[in-house]
Amino acid sequence: MPLVPEPVELEGQTLLVLSVPESSQVHSCNQRIYSRNEDGDFDITGHGQLLAELYLRKQVGYSENRIFPHIRLTDLRSDLIERVRRNVRLQRAGHPWAELDDLELLKSARLYQRDYQTGAEGISMAGALLFGRDEVVLGVVPHHRTDAILRVHDLDRYDDRDDIRTNLLESYDRLMAFVNKHIADPFYLEGSRRVSLRDRIFREVVANLLIHREYLNPFPAKLIILRDRVLTENSNNPHGLGLLRPDDFAPSPKNPAIARVFREMQWAEELGSGVRNLFRYARAFGGQDPILREESIFRVTVMLPPLADGATAGQTEAGSQPESGAESGAESQARRILVALSAGALSKAELAGRLGLPSVSGALNRGVRRLLDAGLIAHTLPDKPNSRLQQYRLTAAGRTHLNLQN
Repeated sequence: MPLVPEPVELEGQTLLVLSVPESSQVHSCNQRIYSRNEDGDFDITGHGQLLAELYLRKQVGYSENRIFPHIRLTDLRSDLIERVRRNVRLQRAGHPWAELDDLELLKSARLYQRDYQTGAEGISMAGALLFGRDEVVLGVVPHHRTDAILRVHDLDRYDDRDDIRTNLLESYDRLMAFVNKHIADPFYLEGSRRVSLRDRIFREVVANLLIHREYLNPFPAKLIILRDRVLTENSNNPHGLGLLRPDDFAPSPKNPAIARVFREMQWAEELGSGVRNLFRYARAFGGQDPILREESIFRVTVMLPPLADGATAGQTEAGSQPESGAESGAESQARRILVALSAGALSKAELAGRLGLPSVSGALNRGVRRLLDAGLIAHTLPDKPNSRLQQYRLTAAGRTHLNLQN
């Protein structure tokens, strides 16, 4: 195709703009092969992995559409297909998948296909990854693995780990359970309604980790919880290189069939809106924008909120102060309550959220009672101690006590 320069007027000058569209083929110049990205052209001749990734990007189809004609319907888990059917029925009345049998649903979701070039027909890689029995999943993608790691105290190895080698639906469940186990959910109001920042953020992070992975690449996907941040890494078939920002983000699907199942189940947002929501809620959660870097390995960083005593939301409940009434634990929690109230009055539920607790605990009730008895905090409604509108405020003695400790 001939390239025709286009004249453009800019500040009284005429520029000739030559637009070179992306080719579906790999080309060489002077027997050298270059990979183009926003930072320049890089010579990748002789770099086997980079060349393989370039050829993979040039494929006409998606690797998730690879057909496995010898996978039978009985090799899939009918309970998982029924789970999707039941979920979409709850999400939308009259959903077209709700009344389809297993094979019809697979065909409708493009998880059972026919290759009109080769004549092969059967369940696709996407279908096997979503619904396959574990031996089928690993038979189709032998290197399939998602590693969930907590690394807060033992930085050389880990404090907790889940080595996940199963279908994508149960992988999602286990990753979200790992997040909920080890990351606190601070109190947050959207208007007058409390929303879970943790759920809003990590539902998107976990879904992206599973949806946008290049499953032909043996690089193991990871979700790593550190003291102050969460990192994810997954192999990627990039459509550009560099940082992604919500204001200039050009969404491009990586595994459209897998993504559609997640979206129909309300486990993921539409392309683009999910990234914008991630930036919105991550800023409220950890005080900083997330970092999304698209390269051959796609990386996401989400900051965790610091707690009042210098701990972080990445610490597990098992590592928090015990409820045994030990003096050191009581003193630490009392100080955390005082620090939380130094910014203004809070209810017990709001206090629990500020302290990173999933709900109002017995230890929190005891701590509040001790501070009331000591005169360091007071009710905002002293005549109605059991009112549902009751909050707690710092007294002058409490401020003096806190200042003496600092």
